Amino acid sequence: MKIGIVCYPTYGGSGVVATELGKALASKGHEVHFIAYKQPARLNYFVQNIFYHEVGIMNYPLFEYPPYETALASKLVDIVKFQQLDVVHVHYAIPHASAAYMAKQILRQENIEIPVVTTLHGTDISLVGKDPTFAPVVTFSINQSDGVTTVSDSLKKQTYEFFAINKAIQVIPNFIDLEKFKKYNKDHFKKVIAPNGEKILMHVSNFRKVKRVEDVVKIFYKVLQKAPAKLLLVGDGPERRTAEQMCRELGGCSHVHFLGKQDAIGELLAIADLFLMPSGSESFGLAALEAMACEVPVISSNVGGIPEINIHGETGFLSNVGNVEEMANHALLLLQNDERLQQFRANALAQAKRFDINHIMPLYEQYYEQTIEQLKYLDVRHKI
Repeated sequence: MKIGIVCYPTYGGSGVVATELGKALASKGHEVHFIAYKQPARLNYFVQNIFYHEVGIMNYPLFEYPPYETALASKLVDIVKFQQLDVVHVHYAIPHASAAYMAKQILRQENIEIPVVTTLHGTDISLVGKDPTFAPVVTFSINQSDGVTTVSDSLKKQTYEFFAINKAIQVIPNFIDLEKFKKYNKDHFKKVIAPNGEKILMHVSNFRKVKRVEDVVKIFYKVLQKAPAKLLLVGDGPERRTAEQMCRELGGCSHVHFLGKQDAIGELLAIADLFLMPSGSESFGLAALEAMACEVPVISSNVGGIPEINIHGETGFLSNVGNVEEMANHALLLLQNDERLQQFRANALAQAKRFDINHIMPLYEQYYEQTIEQLKYLDVRHKI
């Protein structure tokens, strides 16, 4: 197949998933065309059957804000026509699904029917999409898509709850590349961070309020009162400064390392003993899955799609949002019992294997084929 993938080219979850999916599809022989305003972050090496098409935007004095959605629709028309794509897969509802609808209508005037699959990732439904400014467009764009997927059962339920959706939604979960995320031998690095054998707790995020980084710090300091430990905070964002200030007020900054944005997340996870995810909202929890693939149990909240990944009492523990006392106690249950910790490590890896990209990617292939065939059937019926 010739597949067009529209995504945000950033380090965020939807962009990462879209890029890794495209790379996996290309490895199976499909021709993949990425369409975005800049090259996706994970698209960092040459592959013969992967192509990148930049959406250029002209800044006219008439426009206070560049009309990206219109530029994207025009680019989609061009790529579909001249690359003869079989399907377009847009990740994130705004503005990708609405731009795809516009492109679809333009192409229809030239007797070209292109199936559009929309994947909803989370905040496009739970945050941005609920805003009255965008809600009508989100609803319309989803209903006009030829196929719709979500990354978790929880997000599927939210979509039906928040919007008047008349389309069937297919759940295809996020995935993990077990060749990239696995338990590396990094004992030398671990000794640098924890020279006296301290346990290492880790958190990875974009440091937005919804990630509740303050709770990460509170959990760690409760753990530190009862067990020697270190905390690695990976990522950056608006709440980093607050977390840094909290560490200074609590004392013991030498036990906390702010590492900023990192590309080699798998190598960092290799030295971790526990992963902390006390988020206020998560449509899936990809960071937790990456940790589990590296044999790191997860201490998390019980919101959104997290319980679909992190199994309470097996791969980690779940608590209500904000219950830092319970989360800290759960962490100590593992950190103070090496035998239990090793069992949870093994359970975490076994659970992560269920989300291997080699299991999930064929689900997208099947869904593309199903959507293409369904559109052909409807087109034939319309002509009759």
